[in-house]
Amino acid sequence: MRAALVSLLVLMVADPAGPAAIVGGVRTHEIAAGETLTSIGARFGLDPRVLAADNALAPNARLRLGDRLVVDNRHIAPAPRTAGVVLNVAQRMLFVFDEGEAIRGFPVAVGRPDWRTPLGAFEVALKEIDPVWDVPVSIQAEMARKGQPVLVKVPPGAENPLGNRWLGLSIPGVGIHGTNQPSSIYRFTTHGCVRVHPDDMLELFDLVSVGMPVEIVYEPVLITTNGRGEVLLEVHRDAYRRAGSLEAVVNALLRERGLEKLIASAPVRRAIVERVGRAVPVLE
Repeated sequence: MRAALVSLLVLMVADPAGPAAIVGGVRTHEIAAGETLTSIGARFGLDPRVLAADNALAPNARLRLGDRLVVDNRHIAPAPRTAGVVLNVAQRMLFVFDEGEAIRGFPVAVGRPDWRTPLGAFEVALKEIDPVWDVPVSIQAEMARKGQPVLVKVPPGAENPLGNRWLGLSIPGVGIHGTNQPSSIYRFTTHGCVRVHPDDMLELFDLVSVGMPVEIVYEPVLITTNGRGEVLLEVHRDAYRRAGSLEAVVNALLRERGLEKLIASAPVRRAIVERVGRAVPVLE
C-alpha cells in the first residue's frame, strides 16, 4: 500500500495555548484500482461529499485508475493530555498522546446516534490478537428483528467484524478493534464500539498497553493557531445532539482565545454553516 495511505500524520504544529497539534495535511492522492470517494474518505478521515467538492466532482462520481485527487484532511487534536488515548466521538478521530503531545491520529467509526459510544474516562483492559466475537444479546436481538441469521459466536477470520485486533476497555462490551468493512470508517455506524482501519489498527495495537488511559469525549468544535499566525477552526455536525448551538460553542471558544474579533466574521460563519469536518483557516 502506498505511503500516502499508510501515514495520516503529515503535519504537526504545537500550540501551547490550546489543542496540541494538527494531524493530516494537504496532499495529492493517485487513484488505485477499486477505490471510490467513500473508500478514500474513510481511509483519510474526510467526508466523501467534501472530497468530491474539493475536486469539482459529483458526489457519486466514478473515479478512474491513475487520476489524482487533492485530499485535505487536516484535523485538530483535542486539548493535550499527558499520555494515553483520546477519542473524540463527534470528530470520529482517535489520538494517541505521549508526554502531552499528540503523536498519532486515526480516523474511526463510532456508535450510531441510536446506539452511542459511551463517553468518559476508561483504560485499556485487554489486548487480543485474532479475537473471537461473542455476539452481545442486544445485537442478536437486532439480527432477529431484521430477519438475519442470528449469530452467537464468530471465530477469527475474514468474516469476523472485529478484524484481527481487539483492545477491550474497562467498560463491559465496548472496545477498539479492526474491521472487515474498511469503507465504514469515519461514520456513525457501530453498536458503540470503535472501528479502526485494519492497517491503522496494527499500528495502534503496538502503541498502546494494558492499563493505558482512554478518554472518550464529544467535542464537535475545535480551534487552534499555528506558528504562522493562522487561526484554524474545525466544526462537525452534532450527530448525538449534545452540543446545543454550534454557533454559541464557536463564539465561546473564540472568546476564550481572545479572538472576539472573529465572531460573526464571514469565514467563521461559513465554517459553522458548512460543517466540513476538517480544520479550515478563518484568519490568515
